[in-house]
Amino acid sequence: MCGIVAYVGDRTAYPILIKGLQRLEYRGYDSAGIALLNGETHVYKCKGKVKDLQALAKDKDISGTVGMGHTRWATHGEPSDRNAHPHQSMNGKFFVVHNGIIENYSHLKKELQNRGYKFASDTDTEVLANLIENIYLEQKVSAELAVRLALTRVVGAYGLVISCEDEPGTLIAARKGSPLVIGIGEHEYFLASDATPIVEYTDKVLYLNDEEVAVITRDSLDLKNLLNDSKTPEIQKITLSIDHIDKGGYEHFMLKEIHEQPLTIQDTFRGRIAMDESKIFLGGILDVMPKLINAKRIIIVACGTSWHAGLVGEYLFEQYARIPVEVEYASEFRYRDPIIYPDDLVIAISQSGETADTLAAIRKVKETQATILGICNVAGSSISRETDAGVYTHAGIEIGVASTKAFTSQITVLTMMALVLGSKRQTLAPELYHHLIHELIQVPKKIEEILKEEEKIKAIAAVYKDVSNALYMGRGLLFPVALEGALKLKEISYIHAEGYPAAEMKHGPIALIDENMPVLALAGNDTSYEKMISNIQEVKARKGKVIAIVSRGDKTIRKMADHVIEIPECHEAVSPLLAVIPLQILSYHIAVMRECNVDQPRNLAKSVTVE
Repeated sequence: MCGIVAYVGDRTAYPILIKGLQRLEYRGYDSAGIALLNGETHVYKCKGKVKDLQALAKDKDISGTVGMGHTRWATHGEPSDRNAHPHQSMNGKFFVVHNGIIENYSHLKKELQNRGYKFASDTDTEVLANLIENIYLEQKVSAELAVRLALTRVVGAYGLVISCEDEPGTLIAARKGSPLVIGIGEHEYFLASDATPIVEYTDKVLYLNDEEVAVITRDSLDLKNLLNDSKTPEIQKITLSIDHIDKGGYEHFMLKEIHEQPLTIQDTFRGRIAMDESKIFLGGILDVMPKLINAKRIIIVACGTSWHAGLVGEYLFEQYARIPVEVEYASEFRYRDPIIYPDDLVIAISQSGETADTLAAIRKVKETQATILGICNVAGSSISRETDAGVYTHAGIEIGVASTKAFTSQITVLTMMALVLGSKRQTLAPELYHHLIHELIQVPKKIEEILKEEEKIKAIAAVYKDVSNALYMGRGLLFPVALEGALKLKEISYIHAEGYPAAEMKHGPIALIDENMPVLALAGNDTSYEKMISNIQEVKARKGKVIAIVSRGDKTIRKMADHVIEIPECHEAVSPLLAVIPLQILSYHIAVMRECNVDQPRNLAKSVTVE
């Protein structure tokens, strides 16, 4: 959730830290801070965004070639100056920045208070800083050993960068459950929660594994685990570029990412579909294909937007591969003692590959003999390492907190997987298999056509920007899209919105309909079309306002709806990829008109690495 950045080398650390925090601010923006290590340590931190930190540090001493920074999404302790990171131990020996959560902090805090420690914040991180210091001073060990000993007592998740006043020029990094990547340069190292602050300086990185500790100076990197066993660094090359983390002329990252979807969907199926459109090849699952073909059940675990993608996958797998599917909230899965059979296939979906609830679900499944596949967007992420096999999406870095292009890339992967399994299991006729491949290939071009209608959608947004509530309804494959559309509106505009299967409207939600209630009706050109007409008529009979998403050329619903947004005709299997685009655009423009912070909506953060 929080963002960490650190540097050790010959350059001045401050501009590297500030720029890194700006690129990580999508992970949390309640408060920000830096520690600059230059003989004596200078700490500047405050409630608010990175720009507030910059204002605080203006005209201050910002020298030093070693430093660490943090941008926070609050867990323990409200956003405030004193709860901002970095945190300093009571006697000033250690400085710590932390992404994660220390679950047993209360017990540790009481123990330290009994030893005379006083605390200046409400955070779990300060407890860890004091625990390390207490071990360091009482046992008279090195800073590295004090860190390792302290972490053996910690329950929870952490990505950490730590400095010791007595060992200048050295940074100690550790990871368990929360991501931490080290960029490797010439006589310099860069540390961050993800690669976005690093790409400007080097393309060589090391992803820390759980319970690994790295001791870093400008000239060395020593890697070991908590038990002091030496580890060999696995250096990887990253392909992320500066262009991927720049707004590219758009007002917001979210708008840029909406407009990138023709390319990101194409990138996700590029190289995986034969040139003659005869077949789909997913190399990441080839080794486990026999288990996939013989699976008796698929369980999809995910959170938030990824869960909605999983619901789309449920329809696709059941219709085309004829395998029963259950879609589970990962946050609930591990706590209800789920029944998992050896021939089950479990698919974990996560944009970041670091979602704590989804990782916990994976670890629960690993206690069984079921096969686990991962669908994620970040190479080297925890989910990609902890699953048996998987498929990467190719959405590129997604900086807007409200997911857009990651969602459609996930659906693209699920569509390809469903078609492959349908073909292999012979539950999908060859002619339909080839037709659906062709339909998928046409999606990017059709999305480009929808994006050209942005001004029309913006005009509709202006009509409804001041409403307090909205309902979304869809049937079949478009029901999960209704859920996703409602989530987007809630996330970035703070308008209460709910999505429903259209037929369920009359079983309760229809009581809310009046002349002030907009209803987003997703009407696909499929077997449910006539039923959707009836559902729209039910809304109109109660004076509700209807915004309809329809196939191009539709004449019947146009006569009933107050507003109509057309999408190109397509097969229902790919309709979610098209129908969600106008909902994303509508939510974006409503939020902008309400003067909301689109890229950094309140109380939210990207990559939820705490449970």
